Amino acid sequence: MTTQATDVITGYPRQVQLKGGSSAVLRLMTPADRDAILAFARALPADDLLFLRTDITDPEVVDEWVRNLGKRTITVLAEGTSGEGIAGYGSLHYNDTFWTRHLGEIRIQTSASMRGKGLGTVLAHAVFEIAHALGLRKIQASMTPDQIGARATFERLGFQMEALLSDFVIDRNGHLRDMLIMSYDVGSLSDRADD
Repeated sequence: MTTQATDVITGYPRQVQLKGGSSAVLRLMTPADRDAILAFARALPADDLLFLRTDITDPEVVDEWVRNLGKRTITVLAEGTSGEGIAGYGSLHYNDTFWTRHLGEIRIQTSASMRGKGLGTVLAHAVFEIAHALGLRKIQASMTPDQIGARATFERLGFQMEALLSDFVIDRNGHLRDMLIMSYDVGSLSDRADD
């Protein structure tokens, strides 16, 4: 890991202000957060669970997530400052496969009570900062086209549509759905910083 990446990653925990006067503490996920993540996932609305890439209500899936922390995954957790536990997460998934070593995937989820407060945007920017520090050039986000809110959020963040793949995913109910892939050029962050 580069010095820049180490500096970014050691910059946690940090408190952030959200819309409406609320705040949250951002910190990196550790293996000790396994049960808290399961509780967070199991409290999500059924509609949110329908579109998750992996079933994070399943202990085995969360165990795999925990095993990958610091290897292929870095997750920033947000905790409400009023003691309500995990309020959301932003996760960066990457690998060292030669021809895609410059890519990362972002996954963001917030609790229903934290929606509309800007927490998703704060988590996305934390993931952008980590991706940039790791030397990644692009971040992708995958969703179904009917996830209108998620798509609008990523568009506001500067993501562009890359592809629409027909019948590419199966939801929790066994229905085939199209998959929309959007991407964000993290490499341009340093270009803008040099201006």
